[in-house]
Amino acid sequence: MKNLYIKTMILILAGLLFAGQGFAAITAEQAARLGNDLTPLGGEKAGNANGTIPAWDGGITSTPAGYQKGMHHPDPYAADKVLFTITADNADQYADQLTAGQLAMLKAYPSYKMNVYPTHRSASAPQRIYDATKALATRAELAPGGNGVLGGVNGIPFPIPQNGLEAIWNHILRWRGNAFDRTFGVAPLTRGGDYTMVEFNEKGDFRYSQEGMTEEKLDNVIAMFKQEIFAPARVAGRILLVHETLDQNKENRRAWLYNPGQRRVRRAPNVAFDNPKEGGDGLTTSDTVDMYNGSPERYDWTLVGKREIYVPYNSYLLHSDKLKYQDILTPLHLNPDYLRYELHRVWVVEADLKEGMRHIYKKRTFYIDEDSWQVLAMDQYDSRDQLWRVSEGHCINYYEVPTFWSTVETHYDLQSGRYIAINLNNEHTMYNFDVSFTGKEFTASALRRSGKR
Repeated sequence: MKNLYIKTMILILAGLLFAGQGFAAITAEQAARLGNDLTPLGGEKAGNANGTIPAWDGGITSTPAGYQKGMHHPDPYAADKVLFTITADNADQYADQLTAGQLAMLKAYPSYKMNVYPTHRSASAPQRIYDATKALATRAELAPGGNGVLGGVNGIPFPIPQNGLEAIWNHILRWRGNAFDRTFGVAPLTRGGDYTMVEFNEKGDFRYSQEGMTEEKLDNVIAMFKQEIFAPARVAGRILLVHETLDQNKENRRAWLYNPGQRRVRRAPNVAFDNPKEGGDGLTTSDTVDMYNGSPERYDWTLVGKREIYVPYNSYLLHSDKLKYQDILTPLHLNPDYLRYELHRVWVVEADLKEGMRHIYKKRTFYIDEDSWQVLAMDQYDSRDQLWRVSEGHCINYYEVPTFWSTVETHYDLQSGRYIAINLNNEHTMYNFDVSFTGKEFTASALRRSGKR
């Protein structure tokens, strides 16, 4: 009885704590701001005071002339000229608009620079996602402990976030289309610039965002992914299957791995947190795929507020099929001549490792786009509180969908001078967002059949 009493009191106190931290849904009056002074997804609709950030006017709402599905996306801002370039020599002048990681990169690598272009708030989503966000805003709430979301599907659950957990869940549940089929390269580079390209095919089904979805039909699975390595030969044939869950208190992520050497499928509970990413050569972790994914339970999350930051944005030049990988992949960092930075407002979220929890990153700082909830940049610190890895998500609006999502992700290791570039697609066919799946493609039995072929 005594133990039961103690457990009950702990649960009551935890509930009071979470209530005091604003884990409840926002009011109807607050939600009414969406589509008025706020964008439909919760960004500030107005530009900034000095005009360097324009007002959001809907983002990209149509495809450019001449575009056809299957093409690498023509740059709608190709006529823009570089406004100025940030280098190690003038970084102090722009320090207030730079991340700690960017400043460290400029200091560490004399060849690194940031070409700054005019800002275009290009992010957009279908009207039904905007409508779902407004409906969801007044009823969505974090699950006990913050390790899940309750109250509905389809939209951004917390367009006016009250804490860091809500902001990171917005990133996890953001609109990325209904489904996709894509082939891409992953390049882990040595300090000298050598690499062996690891090539993947990945299929994904974003069930959470699909039209007509309900919490009941969702059955706690927000997305399903199947990822197969087909080169180089030493790792070809490895297949990873993941079911991502919405309420991770109810059920953790499900994952299975097919190993061609053993010709068997096994559960893979370690595909989470700081377990090394498949094909990542130790340069990135499972929870940095898509900049951040999975359960947030190992960290305390703090919503620091908003900043105006020079972030990678509208990276159509980097996305171009006119470029070869040898043009892009240079020693120490991506070729900065092909990178585009713009001034945008971002939410700053800090994640500090909880006492008693384990992760290779003791602290992480996320910079989240106010218009799309995409993590654009991330700083990651080691156990000595030293900045260790710097990550960037170079994004475009895939305007045929439309969705604002990364075209290349980079993770720089400042201690080794190595880095990894993920989702390289310049020499691969373009992503197909028109696919649809029944769900049968993402079962363990289907994984066994795929592995036997």
